[in-house]
Amino acid sequence: MKDASLKKPPSKRTASGTSPEYDFSGGIRGKYVDRYRRGTNVVLLDPELTEAFPDSKSVNDALRALLAIATRAEPRKRS
Repeated sequence: MKDASLKKPPSKRTASGTSPEYDFSGGIRGKYVDRYRRGTNVVLLDPELTEAFPDSKSVNDALRALLAIATRAEPRKRS
C-alpha cells in the first residue's frame, strides 16, 4: 500500500487556469518592447542550415570568419 503522504497535493489554479505564481495581472504590457526592438536582430535560417548552425555562436563564428576573409581579400580589377 502506498503512503498517502507521498502524494503531491492538488495544485491551486486561478480562474484563468494558471498557477498563482504566474499572476501577471500587475504587469505592464509592452514595457520593454522598444528596448527589445533596438537591441535584437532576429534572423531566420533555412531548415537545411540548422544542422550546420545549431545556435547563435556557430552562426556568429562563421560570419566573423567570412568577414575576416572578405576584408583581407584585395579588390579585383576589372579588365
